[in-house]
Amino acid sequence: MWKWQAEGTAKAVVVLIHSAYEQHLRYAWQIEKWRSAGFHVYTGDLPGHGRNAGADHVHRESFDDYEQAVSEMLKLSSENDLPVFVIAHGLGATIAMNVLANRKFNVAGAIFTSPWLQLKKLPPKAPHAFPGVSQLTGRRKMEHGIELRHLTRDQFSLDQETENKLYHSVITSGWYKELQSYMKETAAAVDLYPRIPTYLHTAERDMITEIDASRQWLLKQQLTEFSYKEWKFCYHDIFQEPEKEEVFQAAQAFIYTVLRSVGYLVEE
Repeated sequence: MWKWQAEGTAKAVVVLIHSAYEQHLRYAWQIEKWRSAGFHVYTGDLPGHGRNAGADHVHRESFDDYEQAVSEMLKLSSENDLPVFVIAHGLGATIAMNVLANRKFNVAGAIFTSPWLQLKKLPPKAPHAFPGVSQLTGRRKMEHGIELRHLTRDQFSLDQETENKLYHSVITSGWYKELQSYMKETAAAVDLYPRIPTYLHTAERDMITEIDASRQWLLKQQLTEFSYKEWKFCYHDIFQEPEKEEVFQAAQAFIYTVLRSVGYLVEE
């Protein structure tokens, strides 16, 4: 886990949570943008991801471990005596939804991009296709089939990730089964998620998730302050897209609005 200090006096704290198969340094541009805008930033690699990956780079981590890692980030971020905002992407957004629903952290607001609540992109071989002991134990390995070209149209982002080789989408059948249950339970949950300001972004050309499931989740929460945005032409990784500057400005405007509503003077 890492903390990047804000430039000048900090306005608030941002906790960045990455998605499945990637690592936190894919968010270097976003980290610098938040720092420059006067926000402390907390982030790090989830268990089994990035520098925390096992020797075989196969995802078999427990979702409880993911939630514990996010909880630790939120706990440390709260020690600054500043408002805390969660910005979580993909599977990271789904994990954050559950942590905020079940562990009661004091968070000023949340921004979710492309949460995993129902997948469009499925592994070529589903777990039920595996017979014998490996099916029963959930140890059978498979490739999810999500490639970087499915996530962003931005060639620079593709080139950078290809160079550092830290993107791995091989999983076990047991991990995939747990993922399916986790998404289904999250999508169905009502009256657990806290009534905090929430901004949910989806992408019109998302190849990974069913974006209607995300919109339906937001509408079911009966929040008093929320926003929804579907970005035209964008792929799944909205903050990695050519429109990322516009995405950042929209996220920043949302946070400034929340800060003003709780009595903070914000100089833009």
